[in-house]
Amino acid sequence: MTDWHAVIVGFLVMTVASIVGLAVPVFGQLTAGLLGGFVAGYMAGGGLWSGAWHGTLAGGLGAIIAGVVLALAVGIGGLALGPVGAAVGGVAGLAIVFLAIVIGFVMAIESAIAGAIGAAIA
Repeated sequence: MTDWHAVIVGFLVMTVASIVGLAVPVFGQLTAGLLGGFVAGYMAGGGLWSGAWHGTLAGGLGAIIAGVVLALAVGIGGLALGPVGAAVGGVAGLAIVFLAIVIGFVMAIESAIAGAIGAAIA
């Protein structure tokens, strides 16, 4: 079962670390993903698989939230163009959400590895 408290705390740690990591462009973002995944896995515990799962969710959560917000913006923008624009905006919005989820979970691989390490230490 997913420990959403661990996922949200890992996501928040990742968000704060990525804001601080803007000073060091490449390593700051990489470190933020590792740190957030580690925290999520450590808090969830339960073995390697559980830690990897919670790290993945913490890492992918940001992409999912950004995708939903962008999809809503596209859908609302489509409403300004009338009924046809709303339909096109709705379809484009769903495609954006799907793509954001896929990209988010692919980019969360580093968080999954760190989550597994965190759960192994816990």
